[in-house]
Amino acid sequence: MNISTSDKVNDFLSDIQSISAEKFDIVIAIRDIFLRANEELVEGIKYGGLVFNVSDTLIGGIYSYKEHVSIEFSNGVDFIDSDSILEGGGKKRRHLKIYENDDIVQKKVAHFVSQAVKN
Repeated sequence: MNISTSDKVNDFLSDIQSISAEKFDIVIAIRDIFLRANEELVEGIKYGGLVFNVSDTLIGGIYSYKEHVSIEFSNGVDFIDSDSILEGGGKKRRHLKIYENDDIVQKKVAHFVSQAVKN
């Protein structure tokens, strides 16, 4: 596991790991996609999840729920989503629900994360 410089982030990840090894693996895989996509990302804990900021602007986050892991994109409405994979009908935000590791590829997480870090 890539250890964070933030104790709050490490505590959050540790909590998920103690609750569900499967969810922990999913969160770590998604977190790695975010961190590889932009070296300037700053991670933190907000709204009960792991969030990512670029230049003090919230671009997205990872939230663990009982049935799934949700990836929230602050400006997801602006993303190219030709297969209509993103969910949500708000003014700006869109999300992906990840139920198992295979969903990370099938729901094109890296594609959407790369758009999030560039917006």
